[in-house]
Amino acid sequence: MAELRRPRFGGRAKVLLPVLLLSFVGLSAWRLWPRDAPVLGAEQPGIAPSMTFAGPTMGTKYEVTVVGSLAADEQRGIEALITDELAEVDRQMSTWRPDSEISRFNASADLAPFPASRGLLEVVETARQISEASGGGLDVTVTPLIAAWGFGPGGRKDGAPTQAEIDALRAKVGWAGVHVDLAAGTLKKDRAELSLELSAIAPGYAADRITERLRGAGHQRFLVDVGGEMRASGDSTRGGPWRLGIERPDSSGGVVQDVVLVQDQALATSGDYRNYYEQDGVRVSHTIDPRTGRPISHALASVSVLHRTAALADGWATALTVLGPDEGLALALELELAALFLVRTASGQFEERSTPAFAALRPAAQAATLNHP
Repeated sequence: MAELRRPRFGGRAKVLLPVLLLSFVGLSAWRLWPRDAPVLGAEQPGIAPSMTFAGPTMGTKYEVTVVGSLAADEQRGIEALITDELAEVDRQMSTWRPDSEISRFNASADLAPFPASRGLLEVVETARQISEASGGGLDVTVTPLIAAWGFGPGGRKDGAPTQAEIDALRAKVGWAGVHVDLAAGTLKKDRAELSLELSAIAPGYAADRITERLRGAGHQRFLVDVGGEMRASGDSTRGGPWRLGIERPDSSGGVVQDVVLVQDQALATSGDYRNYYEQDGVRVSHTIDPRTGRPISHALASVSVLHRTAALADGWATALTVLGPDEGLALALELELAALFLVRTASGQFEERSTPAFAALRPAAQAATLNHP
């Protein structure tokens, strides 16, 4: 029987499709681990040796598992490249650092082109492309509205913002007001008050950067997880695709709703069930619809997206969550995205709606889970 390790960062392990669960930072995707996971150099029939590197980053955690027998100098090299890439993303995109590129761009009232690193430009451009394709479902300038609803550094407010306050804040945001010039290496904003916040896409980008560095160092089989945004490369420790679980989006914590096989792809999940509060009996989600300035109010609990990069999976999961179960699914079908929508029903259960690209992955994954020795 295959199993997932007990959650490392809280929660309880539960049995499903006779597997146990391993959660990363209470997020929505897990790697399926073999029972008695081998230490580096250990010999187990059918299981390749591997080593896991883990630590804190960007207010969350990372975990990178590399398959193979690694010499001491290889281990040090992997640790160094992971540290270097995460530090560089933090230097470019952390809004908690006043000296980061993004903080300096946000603080500037200058409308002239702002010199920026290639990494920051690529992430903002990727976000812009998703914003345009989704009709504004993703908007990395929406921070003032998030704060107004009590999810910013200032915490909860005494009450909901008025419509007048929402309208005033909406005039200060808008993804179309930020421009990227990759050739010139600059960012530009149309209005001085526009600011960027990239938490909906930066962890996925960090996973992509680590992936490229590991491949450049000659490693082909590994799984990268940065804050729950996961990118798989090559075969898993058991051979074949990596088996990843998608969490049931409720307060039970740690129950797998679905399983997918992932190889040379990324998986990201976005949902409203971890960060919310109730006000006057109404659920207030941290996910703000930039088109209305209000928290989402539809029945969609979570969206999981498989894509070629973790940045795209990360950004699209957020955009589809904002769009909701009907508009989001219609767009995912139109764009042929691999996406799973978990929608709350009146009975408190979850209705699964998936695109053909995603549905094609599930039967094989479930069979592998049920029949794995």
